[in-house]
Amino acid sequence: MHRALPRRRGPVGRVGGICHTGTVTSRDGDIDELLSGLDPEQREAVTADPGPVCILAGAGTGKTRAVTHRIAWRVLRGDLRGQHVTAVTFTARAAGEMRDRLRGLGVHGVNARTFHSAALRQLRYFGARRFGGQLPELVDSTVKFVGIAAARAGLGTSRAKNFDLATEIEWAASSLIGPDDYVDTIARLGREAPSDPADVAKVYAAYIEGKRRAGVMDFADALSLTADMISEDESVADRIRSQYRFFVVDEYQDVTPLQQRLLDSWLGDRDDVTVVGDASQTIYSFTGATSDYLLDFTRRYPHAALVRLVRDYRSTPQVVGLANRIIAASSGREAAMRLELVGQQPAGPEVFAETFKDEAEEADMVARRCAQLIADGTSPSQIAVLYRTNAQSQAYEEAMASYGVPTVITGAARFFDRPEVRQAVVALRSAVKTEIGAMPLAEAVPAALDAIGWRPGAAPAGGAQREQYEAVAALVGLADQFAEQRGANREQGAEQRGANGEQGSDFGLEEFCAELGRRASEQHAPAVEGVTLASLHAAKGLEWDAVFLVGLADGTLPTTFARTDRAREEERRLLYVGITRARRHLQVSYGLARNPGGRERRLCRFLAPLGLGGFPSEPEPKRAAKRSKPDRRAKVLDCSGCGKPLTEARDRKLGHCPDCPATMDEELFERLREWRLAVAKDGGKPAFTVFTDVTLIAIAERCPASDTELAALHGIGKSKLDKYGPAVLSLVNGSTPEEALAITAEAD
Repeated sequence: MHRALPRRRGPVGRVGGICHTGTVTSRDGDIDELLSGLDPEQREAVTADPGPVCILAGAGTGKTRAVTHRIAWRVLRGDLRGQHVTAVTFTARAAGEMRDRLRGLGVHGVNARTFHSAALRQLRYFGARRFGGQLPELVDSTVKFVGIAAARAGLGTSRAKNFDLATEIEWAASSLIGPDDYVDTIARLGREAPSDPADVAKVYAAYIEGKRRAGVMDFADALSLTADMISEDESVADRIRSQYRFFVVDEYQDVTPLQQRLLDSWLGDRDDVTVVGDASQTIYSFTGATSDYLLDFTRRYPHAALVRLVRDYRSTPQVVGLANRIIAASSGREAAMRLELVGQQPAGPEVFAETFKDEAEEADMVARRCAQLIADGTSPSQIAVLYRTNAQSQAYEEAMASYGVPTVITGAARFFDRPEVRQAVVALRSAVKTEIGAMPLAEAVPAALDAIGWRPGAAPAGGAQREQYEAVAALVGLADQFAEQRGANREQGAEQRGANGEQGSDFGLEEFCAELGRRASEQHAPAVEGVTLASLHAAKGLEWDAVFLVGLADGTLPTTFARTDRAREEERRLLYVGITRARRHLQVSYGLARNPGGRERRLCRFLAPLGLGGFPSEPEPKRAAKRSKPDRRAKVLDCSGCGKPLTEARDRKLGHCPDCPATMDEELFERLREWRLAVAKDGGKPAFTVFTDVTLIAIAERCPASDTELAALHGIGKSKLDKYGPAVLSLVNGSTPEEALAITAEAD
């Protein structure tokens, strides 16, 4: 049984922007209002009794909404105050978003932070006495100290080697593995070390000693020292546990053993904790993260409430369907808590799959389509290109620049640490006491930024300069957003202020600068106007209207370094995470070769069995016997004219090589194009997502007379055949584009 706390009377704070008097009637009404917008599963999660609660939340199912409303519900009930809550997230951006949402619900004082931020705050407050008045200095990067330790251990060093050693040491520390246990532990786990395990252990020990001599600590030390302090100092433990009585942990599938140890020290013998996670999104095991704590939560707390959120409010049914198909084939422990998402958005365009001859052609076409989406009205900040490794970004940076598409690369300097942003903030602060400070905010910000040469609508050419311009433009957009919010709040509160004799105040430049200071301290950055280029790992927790998943070749995803079943399953989950970032438009693609004329590669093994139109029906190339012909490249398709194997993507789709052109029905091709444009316009999507030009050419050349003949054409899978087949065949038989459009509408 869950422990239901008694209903309490008296002041309970401010929720939903309404000041509550403390009466039961008022409180019950506000609780009803708080819960009114939740679906049944979210409501169950929000109203679960105090005590252990596990929320399994699939991608796009509103987990942040659920946990913030749960905190507000607990505060409104009178269980506790906002100051009694610690909500732990994994990024400063997520923590900032949670604080903003809680403020919108009228809940203030919640300690919403990352594990490291929360630990450092407590360590700096309570730890000075423990360290003789002087805490060890925190080092942002461990690579320098690891290099020194490697030299002391007698190992040859390089920057790349030091980076790999630092990553391995961070993994070991997060996994609660010390230098003495390292060799035996990785042998038991089957983990591959970056150097000889005995050498890594030596460097690890030397690294710890080097930190001690220098009087510094790393981020893992911050967690460990805080946990030690709470465990060993009863007075500190009492103060922390009396202050923080209810804990919420987001992304619980990605906690490390060290983070769990800190959480356990915070909890003590209590169990008022709500965890939120999705085992299918476990993608950080290389950092020491493990889904074991999520999977074992109900074993640890047999009386825990378990709630599943499966209604996906983010993505179209087409995107959700592909994500479900990918994760349905998963195996391992995580599969035991697999969620099948149910799309709640209206139907959208089909997932577009395409094969290119090489990576250069892929990058060029993706950049071209990004430019077209922007021209059609999609904001650049709502488009993302996601890849497996950061090394893949260069081709896309160059391709985007060639089409004049602005880009934002994740993993770069934090927003408020960027030189151009810092310069802009200084200019804004300097303008506060001038005549500019008296202007309305929407006018004051651009006027102040003129001092550093920034002007609206004057974006420079060039990728780096454009990126700097867009970063400053994000501050202007933030000012407009805050001015609009302030105006709305002023209208809502005008009557109340009038009754109290208060005067409304404008949200001016000084207040905006204060807000920027708050955001900078919390690293809560605004969205920058540019197409996002990001690795799949960096994309976790983000979402866009249009997503291009690129480079999906076996060997890249899954990477060749994924040599075990467990590692390959994590690669599958990584693809799943990438797919679920898309709201409406999703394109998946790969280049047959890495470089022009290079060896052909196979399609990602997780996608190959799905039969997506635009991808080969079988992995490529087919494996040749060891004693076969010297040329072992597979013949994917032969030319219908000369019989030669077709290697170019365009030729395979048309079914013939350029030297053996087929006769195309030009009139049919024009009717097909006119029909496609009308379908795309009605659906609010780019025309190429209906059919590419190459597919239209193939139809106009072959003039298919049946579903079977139409389905035989490259780029026409079952879903497109069902949706567009009747209309296409009618066009082949002489229908007008208008008649075919009516047939398409009937099929929908």
